Amino acid sequence: MKELLETLAQALVDSPEEVNVTVVEGEKSVILQLHVAPDDVGKVIGKQGRIAKALRTVIKAAAVKEGKKAIVEIID
Repeated sequence: MKELLETLAQALVDSPEEVNVTVVEGEKSVILQLHVAPDDVGKVIGKQGRIAKALRTVIKAAAVKEGKKAIVEIID
């Protein structure tokens, strides 16, 4: 899931080298913290949060295959 989120985020931003994903594992859940450059936050969130919602949907689908619940946090 971490690699998937990194790949998707790097394709969206102007500074792909500044994309970093931190994983916090729980017993039944995983929190993925997506760190991007301050200038790229708007590109990752998108108009009315549509891109962020799409990213969360894809990651949640990948998490279901592993039997976990995933939460994506976007941090600048």
